[in-house]
Amino acid sequence: MSTYLLIHGAWHSGRCWERVVPLLTSAGHRVLAPSLTGYGDKAHLLGPEVGLDTHVDDIVGLITEEDLTEVILVGHSYAGLVISSVANQIPDRIARLVYLDAMVPEDGESAADIMPVTQGLIDLAVASDSGWRVPPLPELPPPAGLFGVTDPADAAWLRSLLSDQPVRCLQQPVRLDNPATDAIPRTHIHCVTGKPEAYARRPVPPIQPNGTPAQVWELPTGHDCMITMPVELTELLLRLGPKH
Repeated sequence: MSTYLLIHGAWHSGRCWERVVPLLTSAGHRVLAPSLTGYGDKAHLLGPEVGLDTHVDDIVGLITEEDLTEVILVGHSYAGLVISSVANQIPDRIARLVYLDAMVPEDGESAADIMPVTQGLIDLAVASDSGWRVPPLPELPPPAGLFGVTDPADAAWLRSLLSDQPVRCLQQPVRLDNPATDAIPRTHIHCVTGKPEAYARRPVPPIQPNGTPAQVWELPTGHDCMITMPVELTELLLRLGPKH
């Protein structure tokens, strides 16, 4: 049995994994898909003080309180920053990092450094009445859709999950100063359909920090693949655990 810890991206909640969790569970694995502070069942905690460090504390706290070990830690989108920072703090509890169409930071980088288009969202938020709220990205014509979701019913359901993102989440830098994290194997899963040009990802270096060749898989779907291709995503995630 493996332990999968699924971390949602900006604006989303843990409910975005609802189609994946039962598939992993039915294969015999333990699965946790929490909402970060400010989202889902924690939406009432949303405020200007919530930042990347808050979300890292959420996950470090969960792992230590539940005494989880050998965790397959999956971070979607913005949560690439979260899982990188979590691994920096408790590398001995992490079996693998999975960057699911995610930001992959270097030490000292923020979301705005990794994806410069994010700075425009920050500027709009700072100039808004609230001074800190970044609203969800708008729905675009297919194939971009709403975070890559183009089915009308799915898009409506997804819209009901979304919350504003505190600007602090996009401004705080990651701290990656623990050399022990380099030993953790990494997997990158890229969604390759409908990504707006402004959100282009960095290429993955051919060699992982642990010295092995990079593992990069692709899914022919939009950004929120846990909604649009849950079966195919689950099949990839199951390849990372023990034989099933």
